Amino acid sequence: MTPHAVNKTCDWQKPAPRPSVPGMSHPIHDSRYSWLRLLITLGIAMVANVGMWAVIVVMPEVEAQFGASRAEASLPYVLSMIGFALGNMWLGQMVDRLGVTKALIGAAVLSAVSYLLATMAPNIMLLSAAHLLLGLGTSIGFGPLIADISHWFMRRRGIAVALVASGNYLSGAIWPTLLSGILARDGWQQVYLTLAVITLVVVIPMSLLLRRQVPVEAHSTAAANAQLNARSVRISPRALQYILGLAGIGCCVAMSMPQVHIVSYCVGLGYGPAVGAEMLSLMLLGGVVSRVISGLVADKLGGVMTLLIGSVLQCIALFLFLPYDGMASLYVVSLLFGLAQGGIVPSYALVVREYMPPQEAGARVGFVMMMTIMGMALGGWMSGWIYDVTGNYQLAFINGILWNGLNIAILLVLLHRSRPRRQEVLA
Repeated sequence: MTPHAVNKTCDWQKPAPRPSVPGMSHPIHDSRYSWLRLLITLGIAMVANVGMWAVIVVMPEVEAQFGASRAEASLPYVLSMIGFALGNMWLGQMVDRLGVTKALIGAAVLSAVSYLLATMAPNIMLLSAAHLLLGLGTSIGFGPLIADISHWFMRRRGIAVALVASGNYLSGAIWPTLLSGILARDGWQQVYLTLAVITLVVVIPMSLLLRRQVPVEAHSTAAANAQLNARSVRISPRALQYILGLAGIGCCVAMSMPQVHIVSYCVGLGYGPAVGAEMLSLMLLGGVVSRVISGLVADKLGGVMTLLIGSVLQCIALFLFLPYDGMASLYVVSLLFGLAQGGIVPSYALVVREYMPPQEAGARVGFVMMMTIMGMALGGWMSGWIYDVTGNYQLAFINGILWNGLNIAILLVLLHRSRPRRQEVLA
């Protein structure tokens, strides 16, 4: 028997070839263009998000101009946060349907018009209505941009999402200082007119740089990769979305206590508002560092584990506020709190991408982001109400810890039920 015949005869003894698995990534994923797009997106986020911080900066002047009470003067902020929450969901859906460039242009125009309407408002109620629109426009800089950038990365998706999410905190750390001179010299209306011009001049041209679409074959690769590497909790995507939303409310009710009330807390302790503002800036800068680190961790451990770690650390940091109320101690605890909680909210976007279909990323991420922001608004109000009833913030911190515990419990259940789909797909 010839060697050729032997080889031919033995072919049937070889194992059947394993069905090929689609490529794990497309050349566009994690490419040089992806990182360039990330830098452009981060720049847009730092400008688009300024509306949610500007309203805090101008609040004292608004209160004085309209002769409003402290509660009335806070209405523009409350309405802007409601608009911000709703916009994360609605504009996230728009990004899915129309692309990020058209959504950015529409949001930029809406923000600019809202700034202009606010300067012409004759009373606090119309000013608050203008801020509802401003919150809608501003929201484009958070959840929708996070959802968009997630399509351009696969191996480094965690750090990419974290960096874009950091644009929100960087905006809060930088813009109040830049606006303070205009506010002191020309008043809050000039601040808003300046922001209207900056938003149009910066966001619209930069959004045109994001017109490039993810290639169809890259979407197919991402979908195949998502099926192969996704995890299952044996819950429908809609039910999981609602569960994540409840978890987001829990963690952000806890998060809001220090972030929303640290200035008032410091005033009550006799340290003054300037010290409280410095502690808030320290929190936000710590949050930026936390978001970057959590992105790196998420690329190794996944979204749920990263989210759980951040939630546990946030709970520990909240406990530290109870025994330590000295000025030096509060500076340290504020920094620790920022370092603990900064990576929590972006991790929800990663969980959505791990467990849900990629073509629904904008809408699903937008909904969960909306619920986290609602948690911030609810927690801010609850903490103030508890202070009014008890005369101090101790029970408000405990309330935050309890809500944080709800968040941790939900994440533990998801982690326990989680299992890889890889074996099912290969089978």
